[in-house]
Amino acid sequence: MIADNSWFWLLGPALAGLVLSVVLEQGLSPRPRLLRPLAAWMTHLGLWLLCYALAVLLLMRPWFSMTLVSAFMLLLVLVSNAKHRALREAFVYQDFEYFTDALKHPRLYIPFLGWEKFLMAASGFVMALLTGFWLERIPDYVTVMAWVWQPWCALLLFACASLGWALMRPMPVGFQVDEDLVGYGLLTHLCLYARAERAPLQVSTPFARLMGKPGQSGQQLPHIVTVQSESFFDPRNLFPGIRPEVLEEFDRFRADSWLAGKVRVPAWGANTIRSEFAFLAGVPEEALGVHRFNPYRALAAGSELVSFAHYLRSLGYRTVCLHPYPGSFYQRDKVLPQLGFDEFIDIDGFAGARRCGPYIADIAVAEKISEICRQTSQPLFVYAITMENHGPLHLEKIADAELKHLFLQPLPPQCGDLATYLRHLRNADQMMGRLRDLLENSPIPATLCWFGDHVPIMPAVYKRFGMPDADVDFFIWNNHVAVDAVAPAPVSAGDIKIENLARHVLAARGMGSL
Repeated sequence: MIADNSWFWLLGPALAGLVLSVVLEQGLSPRPRLLRPLAAWMTHLGLWLLCYALAVLLLMRPWFSMTLVSAFMLLLVLVSNAKHRALREAFVYQDFEYFTDALKHPRLYIPFLGWEKFLMAASGFVMALLTGFWLERIPDYVTVMAWVWQPWCALLLFACASLGWALMRPMPVGFQVDEDLVGYGLLTHLCLYARAERAPLQVSTPFARLMGKPGQSGQQLPHIVTVQSESFFDPRNLFPGIRPEVLEEFDRFRADSWLAGKVRVPAWGANTIRSEFAFLAGVPEEALGVHRFNPYRALAAGSELVSFAHYLRSLGYRTVCLHPYPGSFYQRDKVLPQLGFDEFIDIDGFAGARRCGPYIADIAVAEKISEICRQTSQPLFVYAITMENHGPLHLEKIADAELKHLFLQPLPPQCGDLATYLRHLRNADQMMGRLRDLLENSPIPATLCWFGDHVPIMPAVYKRFGMPDADVDFFIWNNHVAVDAVAPAPVSAGDIKIENLARHVLAARGMGSL
């Protein structure tokens, strides 16, 4: 009798939870197909049952365990849909680390899910814990432990066998998130991406081929200053009512740059490190496999490659990276030294610096660059990753009096994010002016490369004016010192990809070879 009851006690909630998992999965955007390979369904089955079995072992309350596993799956669905709305990409396995990041840096993440949804989910989770322990009592026969050696062990073995059988079957993934999610389902696509990430990042970079080659022969090596400007792009084509002088310095740079235009980046709305890594490594995302979603995870785990900074350091450069945010974010404090930087200056190096909104102001980053350049006569490579224009933009307010300095005509309703964005964009433009003054007055030849990491998240603005593509603006500018630079070939929008941009920087000074 005990055995019969224990089987029903354990398997009833399991079957109910499996059905519920399929229902929850159908709430995803994009929606997974029900008609999918058997191996995909067996992976889904094995993963869900494994999580359920472990929860039962911990809690000894099967219905409560089923509820918690289902609640976590619901959370994944909500987070994935929120990410898809904001970034046009569903949740992937590499995003799990953002759960802990959200606790450390809640302002960066939770507003995109919505504070109301977050508070409701957190309250519901706490209430589920309390009511689960109170309503579902451990049956007396559990103390006999008969269920451990019979139904629970059988369930665990079945889950592991299902998962093992499925993962031995071919389930090719192209790392196109929407396609993989639709074709395999949520749990299976997460499992496949997790398994793929176990392989180290092994790519050959163009800078590895340049190592050992001389830079400029017979000429002084120039300073190279690169600014990866947070969410920078020219939005004046979106809304003609934007004052053109918001980007006055940018227009000056674009007019007399060695090369300027649009550059294609592998990120949309967020995921800064994808553009950051592409510039520094010179490797297209197609060559990275699953590591395209967060290449810094692989580098932090021990993968190695030769970067742009490595090559410049081999020529005698001092390499410095600036980022006015905690260095542990994206594990930059571990990764950037591996990418060839002699020094990484994070938020600790900006104590007392000016802020604009919640972040360190762009002008403060320009001042830090000026300080570094004045303190050295050694050829210098500075890579600055700004933070000021990082959203969520809708959390900031802008006074009506300031609007007249940003717009020629009234801003349409529900487009307040654009006003906030322009406030910070104007500050980025002033940062350009400060860097122009610095480099024009420098006796040392210098090159300034400026580009955006991705377009900003402004859903209501794009709904009104149209969705931009993934191209952002860039320029490569040389100061007044004459150089024998290779004339740039004519380019059109989208012809330059971010992984090729550093090599164009070298070409601007006749260094290296494209």
